[in-house]
Amino acid sequence: MQDALSALLLLSGHEKEVRGLTDTPREIHQQPETWRGTWLRLASMRASIQDFLKSCGLATGSQNPPAVILAGAGTSDYIGRAVSRLLHQQWGCEVAAIPSTELLMSMDDLILPAKQYLLISFSRSGESSEGVAVLKQALERYPNSIRHLVITCNASSTMAKLPGVFTIVLDDAVNDRGLAMTSSFSNMVIAGQYLAYIRTLDRYEPLVQSLIGMGARLLPHAADTAALLAKKKFNRVCFLGAGALQAVAQECALKVLELNAGKVATLAESPLGLRHGPMSFLNKETLVVTYLSNNDYRQQYELDLLDEIRSKDLSGDILVIAPRMTDRIRKLAGHALVLDAPPTFPDTCRSSVDVIAGQLLALFFAIENGITPDTPSEGAISRVVSHVKIYSPNGVNKK
Repeated sequence: MQDALSALLLLSGHEKEVRGLTDTPREIHQQPETWRGTWLRLASMRASIQDFLKSCGLATGSQNPPAVILAGAGTSDYIGRAVSRLLHQQWGCEVAAIPSTELLMSMDDLILPAKQYLLISFSRSGESSEGVAVLKQALERYPNSIRHLVITCNASSTMAKLPGVFTIVLDDAVNDRGLAMTSSFSNMVIAGQYLAYIRTLDRYEPLVQSLIGMGARLLPHAADTAALLAKKKFNRVCFLGAGALQAVAQECALKVLELNAGKVATLAESPLGLRHGPMSFLNKETLVVTYLSNNDYRQQYELDLLDEIRSKDLSGDILVIAPRMTDRIRKLAGHALVLDAPPTFPDTCRSSVDVIAGQLLALFFAIENGITPDTPSEGAISRVVSHVKIYSPNGVNKK
């Protein structure tokens, strides 16, 4: 039987164009197979990547590694948040995800004198105003203390071509043409994970293979579930996740907001953080989406929260994305998507597959709301933010 996403892919070219479904459904659907392509692409660059990281002080056993900053705006910021803990664990150094929008305005507050840094910039287009400006200012103002690595999907971009920058360019197929980033997000996450495991790639390859399998299995079930839930016309969605999965929650909240032109209110929180005020967001018009940890200790806290939401009747419905099904999950969740993840599969590597559920909710909510997913905005936002006026930090104009 044909699933809801496959049905969209089989529409005529004319109907896809009229309904704004030419790019976004295809870009969501292509993700598991493109992860394989990204793995192979990076594997072909392995030696040059290792040499660059070694030159930055990130070789195995380095005594004084640099501090690592992960920069990006919007979805690209969430890529950094999704991989920051994994990089911290695998590289054994200080790693912080700082939005390029924050770096641009506060670079001097964040960069310490006499300290060495590696700035890793994520950007689908490589042309966002803030991302380009951060790179240019850092290259000019901190030439001896900040090294640069750019991960982008656009080989001809300004960021990819700046001198003094080591660039990883992903395949043009994942340079999403739709407004919202989908396959570009998950593939740049894969690239970040590859960097994390650069010293032990024999450990990462089976994780990638598992991700590909989980993603392929998840797509049809998640599409049908998203299409079903979209018909319930929720006007609020709350996404919950801890650690790397909180970055997934933040990205999915943004996807629903973007693809529905702000007509669906969203919130992203950690399971424990929700009780400290944000739980007031919940009502009977709210869909609660929870990404459950594969760690039994953390999952106890997550399920306790769902138990509280259920007992207080605080939501319209609950969707759970779970590594494996249990009796307790079955009791608490109105709907469940099961990844069939290996028992030891780390949460820090799940972001690329978990995000699919939120992307599909965003897509099918938009369809039910009569919005064209490829171009949902009426001028409020654009595919590339490239119109921001950039000021010189040394030449502030005073009126």
